[in-house]
Amino acid sequence: MPRNNTMMQFFEWHLPNEGDHWNRLSDMAEELKSQGIDSVWIPPSTKAISQDDNGYGVYDTYDLGEFDQKGTVRTKYGTKDELIQAIEVCHEHGIRVYADVVMNHRAGADDTELFEVVEVDPDNREEEVNEPHNIEGWTRFTFPGRDGEYSDFEWHFYHFNGTDYDAATEKTGIFHILGEGKEWNDHVDDEFGNYDYLMFANIDYNHPEVREEMNNWGRWFAEEINCDGFRLDAIKHINHLFIKEFLYLMREEQGEDFYFVGEFWHPELEAIESFLEYTEYSIDMFDVALHYNFFEASNEGDAYDMSAIFDGTLVQKHPANAVTFVDNHDSQPHEALESWVEDWFKPMAYAMILLREDGYPCVFYGDYAGINGDAPMDAKREMLEPFLHARYHFSYGDQEDYFDHVNTIGWVRFGTEEVPGSGCAIVLTNGEPGGKRMYVGEERAGEDWHDLTGNKEDVITIEDDGWADFPVEGGSVSVYAPKAD
Repeated sequence: MPRNNTMMQFFEWHLPNEGDHWNRLSDMAEELKSQGIDSVWIPPSTKAISQDDNGYGVYDTYDLGEFDQKGTVRTKYGTKDELIQAIEVCHEHGIRVYADVVMNHRAGADDTELFEVVEVDPDNREEEVNEPHNIEGWTRFTFPGRDGEYSDFEWHFYHFNGTDYDAATEKTGIFHILGEGKEWNDHVDDEFGNYDYLMFANIDYNHPEVREEMNNWGRWFAEEINCDGFRLDAIKHINHLFIKEFLYLMREEQGEDFYFVGEFWHPELEAIESFLEYTEYSIDMFDVALHYNFFEASNEGDAYDMSAIFDGTLVQKHPANAVTFVDNHDSQPHEALESWVEDWFKPMAYAMILLREDGYPCVFYGDYAGINGDAPMDAKREMLEPFLHARYHFSYGDQEDYFDHVNTIGWVRFGTEEVPGSGCAIVLTNGEPGGKRMYVGEERAGEDWHDLTGNKEDVITIEDDGWADFPVEGGSVSVYAPKAD
């Protein structure tokens, strides 16, 4: 029996540094599957600059919590054996695992090297602010703790095209590394003139040794942990032509169903469309524009036009490539891209990603299980469960929208024979209490429907002509589905 697919981002930024997260995934796999979650995006599993780093300050991609490097064997999340075990447990429960892959930069080099650079303006990386000169940069990666296991490749300054620190003068800045062929890559986002450089030692994908090494590593990593796909971090900064090459080679090795989703953090849809054209639409992308629509709506209250909530979004324009989400580790409070969707609006936002026909929804672990850190937030599991239940059991079939009011909108899913008893009607408002008259089908005449969220206690009996009035409380959402016998 076919069921809807649902992803979970299985981490948040402030997980404690206890080395227990892979074990937590093993322990929770059965629970997640029971909620209808059949894929998880896990955090970066490679050795970072320190044990408490979340994995984006990547040091050694061949060390998955196996070697004594950077003062630790395990990563923040656990050991390599625990990682592999967690993936095996997920597979036993029918859950696919997508690994977070950080390919933009390297951090925590083992030694410095002397090389020529020119400093550039951070707001316009095409503009040089001084004359070429030598610096002492942290660009030599030899990985002594691993001692050549899995790969004997070592990184040197010529494998990078930018760095951010001169150890000789203790000066920080954006230093463009000079030499033959050392240009910022043209096939990247054009923010700040050229957004090739993001942080740390920036990998130069114009260098043939780099491309060969990263392709080799991708193959090794996928096979070593037996994952089902990759979440590609920070791809707006990486040579888009290399990403296209990487997708092709990985699928050639792992099979056409090896999954890719890319993080291209840009609020304007046109920028993401440009990247999709490079890859010939062979990768899914996070719908950042939809997230920002949710963020704005949650802050503007009843002044926001709900009938336009999907305008300018990836799921509206390219639904087959859209991974929809409400929040993630970057948008959560006090983080770099903070744009937290306010709690009162979260149920409506989750209804809009979980109960509609288009998009591959991704539930945030921080919403499901809570957020740690200096400003902890409680779990919203009880709020989420009715929407997950409705997605798994009822939200199937053709869809008809009722986006005819600035505050109160709704839609109907008509159900399918493949999922007996399916079909539902959703109504939500950011304003006063109201409702929506919607058609669910003449064959439903006489059925009693109720609100799975519990926000409304009314039992709605479908009229002879297949229509019914579905009420909703102010500033909330109701999900109506057939009552069980």
